[in-house]
Amino acid sequence: MPDLPTPESGDGRSSQFLKNGDATIDKDQHFMGMALQLAQQGRGAVEPNPMVGCVLVRDGQVIGEGYHRKFGGPHAEVEALRSLESPELASGGTAYVSLEPCCHHGKTPPCAQALIDAGISRVVVAMADPFPKVAGGGLSQLHSAGIETTVGVRQCEAEELNAPYLKLVRTGRPWVIAKWAMTMDGRIATASGQSQWITGDEAREEVHRLRARVDGIAVGMGTVVADDPMLTARLKHGQAVSSSMKAGRFVFCRHRLPSVESKLVRSARDVPVTLCVGPEVDLAGLSQFKQFGVQVISLDSEEASEMVSEMLQHLGRKQVTNLMLEGGAELLASFFSAGQIDECHVYLGPKLFGGESAKGPIGGVGIQEITDALQYRLVSLDPFGDDFRAMYRRVI
Repeated sequence: MPDLPTPESGDGRSSQFLKNGDATIDKDQHFMGMALQLAQQGRGAVEPNPMVGCVLVRDGQVIGEGYHRKFGGPHAEVEALRSLESPELASGGTAYVSLEPCCHHGKTPPCAQALIDAGISRVVVAMADPFPKVAGGGLSQLHSAGIETTVGVRQCEAEELNAPYLKLVRTGRPWVIAKWAMTMDGRIATASGQSQWITGDEAREEVHRLRARVDGIAVGMGTVVADDPMLTARLKHGQAVSSSMKAGRFVFCRHRLPSVESKLVRSARDVPVTLCVGPEVDLAGLSQFKQFGVQVISLDSEEASEMVSEMLQHLGRKQVTNLMLEGGAELLASFFSAGQIDECHVYLGPKLFGGESAKGPIGGVGIQEITDALQYRLVSLDPFGDDFRAMYRRVI
C-alpha cells in the first residue's frame, strides 16, 4: 500500500462526529494526518494488531509523538507519552490517535487509562475500534473521565490503512494479496511454460520487500513442482528479516503432496511450512513430513473455492493478517472463484510472448458475463526500471 496523503491534504470531513468550527477541523485534519503517517511505520511488524499512530499537541504545537512499533510492544499512545520531555507537559493537551485507544489489559495496559492518568483534556480519534474487547469501550472510558472526544477525523484514510486488520476482526479471515508478473500482452509464461524472468531486478526486489512484511505466503502444488521455490524474503543492502517476522509458507494441496526433497520441506524447521490438504490427497503419505517439522491443515471440502474459504478460516484462527498469493494461474483461479482476492499487485514487464496457449494470470473457467466481474480500484502506479507495478483494491 502506498503512503497516505500528507497531513495537509485530503478532506475527510464527512463524518457526522465533526461538529466544531472550520478552524478546529483544519487543525484536527493536520495533526491526524501526522498520526496516520506515523502509524504506517509499523507495517509488517505489528500484525495481527493494527497500525496506530499518536500525536500529542499543546497550544498548537506538537510536544510528543509515537506509533505502535511491534506486536507485543507499547502502543502508540504510550510511546507518545514516553517521548515527552516532561510528563507534566501532557496535562491539558490534545491527543490525536488514528484508532480508538484500547480499554482492556492485553499484552500491554489500557491506553485510554494512560491518557486519563497523563491529564490529557481532549482526544481526537480517526475511527472506533471494532475489536470486541474495545468496540467503543475506550471512548466511553475517556468520556466518563470528563475528556472531550472527537471521532471520525480522516476516518476513510484510517480504514484504508488498517483494512487487513478490519477484515480479520470482522470476518475471521486474512486479507489476501494476489501478486503476479505478466507481459504487455497479459501472459505469465510462454507457450512452453517458461516464466523466468518477466520483470527485472528492481521489480523482483520489491516483491521480496512485500514478502518481508506479510505474515503468510501461499502457493499451489503446480508452482512447487515447476519452480521448487523457497518463498523467503531475500533483501539487499544488508536488510534483515527477523525470525519472528518471517512469513509462514502455506501449500495448497488439492490432489497431491510435495516431495520431501523440495526446498520448502527441507527448510520447514527454519521457516514454517503448512500443507493445506484436501480430502482427495492420500493422507497415508503425510506422516513422512512430521520429521521435517511440516504442519498440516486437513480440509473437508472437495471443491476448490470451498477449500479456499475453509483454508482462510483456519488461517484467521492462526491470526494470519496478510496472506500473499505467489501461486500460478490455478491457485489464483481458486481464490478468484471464492471471491477472496482483496488486493492485487500486478507487475507489467516490457515483453511480448504471444501465443493462444500461453497462460494468463488467472486460470479456471472464468466468468461468462462482464457484469459478473470482480471490481477493483487503482491505488497506485509505481515504476521499477522498465517495469511498473499497478496496485488495486477490491471494490465492495
